[in-house]
Amino acid sequence: MQGRGRASYGELEMNNELLKKAHEKIASVPILVNLVSKRERELINGAKPLVHPLSFDEDKCDIALREIAEGKLTAEIDFDAIARAEDAKIRWSEKHINVKSYYAN
Repeated sequence: MQGRGRASYGELEMNNELLKKAHEKIASVPILVNLVSKRERELINGAKPLVHPLSFDEDKCDIALREIAEGKLTAEIDFDAIARAEDAKIRWSEKHINVKSYYAN
């Protein structure tokens, strides 16, 4: 499309201007792309937009980006959950992996 810049990430195609505005709200590109992808799926499956669509056929990805850019949609990181998962992974490894057996004899 001439005149309307779009960026492509995997299967997501995003409006560059909206992407820049959303990136100002969420600095982490991986988190931003995952949030947009998840929200796009929700919108496709019938979730109500948090912003008024600009047209009947506005791209769901663009709606998700506008929701983020306008501060209607944010991401939270649960650091406690990450720490618990890491601890569980270490405990599982200690219980199930016998390192000595790899170097025996």
